[in-house]
Amino acid sequence: MKLDRMIGILALLLQRGSVTAPQLAERFEVSRRTIQRDVDALCRAGIPIASRQGSGGGFSLMEGYRLDGALLTGPELQAILAGLRSLDSVSGTRRYAQLMEKLSGGTGTVLPGDGHILIDLASWYRGPLSEKIEAIHAAIEVGCRVSFRYFAPSGESVREIEPYYLVFQWSSWYVYGWCLARKDWRLFKLNRLTELRTEEPFEKRPAPWPDLSNARVFPERWRVKALVEPRYRWRLIEEYGPDCYARQPDGRLLFEAGFTDRDNALAWLLSFGDGAEVLEPAEFRVEMRRIAKKLTMMYEKENG
Repeated sequence: MKLDRMIGILALLLQRGSVTAPQLAERFEVSRRTIQRDVDALCRAGIPIASRQGSGGGFSLMEGYRLDGALLTGPELQAILAGLRSLDSVSGTRRYAQLMEKLSGGTGTVLPGDGHILIDLASWYRGPLSEKIEAIHAAIEVGCRVSFRYFAPSGESVREIEPYYLVFQWSSWYVYGWCLARKDWRLFKLNRLTELRTEEPFEKRPAPWPDLSNARVFPERWRVKALVEPRYRWRLIEEYGPDCYARQPDGRLLFEAGFTDRDNALAWLLSFGDGAEVLEPAEFRVEMRRIAKKLTMMYEKENG
């Protein structure tokens, strides 16, 4: 763990230029004394880290310093570089490629041989998404609020937030910040927001690390049971894992899982067509019958 933390400290120094001990202690969830010991260990390893006291002080690397590749093994450096490449894949810039150049000592080559881990964090909406990420990243760096129009299952709203973190989770990008309307910390999905604007500067408040557990972000409100045709087993495994169903004597798969949103749950079940029969909750069976009757009437109408 110590090596991982020291690499993290070094990466932050290379990226930000200067970082304070309290910031590092909060980021890595250790004491300031532990951070000081890590910095001392880095200095003993030959990495010139300067320390400045007082306002505007902190730790920084000496000008022009390049990371000695001998500090890390080949697999360790390749793992770091795979992560950095993944950030370039969505940003559309060479910001992290430049950081890779620093890590590789300015030689123009990262390591002998090719990396075998490729991570692409871009989405189908790469252009608009990259623009949002860059704009929010810039707002976080300078401490400015952002406003946007947000489209959620509960409805459409205009929000203004103090942004603190860009988050990649559940195969999507989010911004985490203090929502002025709700007076609380909120997580917003980038693909659901439009009309993004940078607003006035704000005074940063202590920001808690976001709780990204499924129970916190996607609390279970509906427990769904359904019999699914075996031809859709690949979907159940891909979306909910191999333990979400039990094979029945007739070959069908008894699926059970929790859902947060009623409409999303119904839409997901309908996506199977006649390949899934809802068992529970009872009101879902009623709603599926209503939808089926409406669809039947719609498609039985004569054209024109």
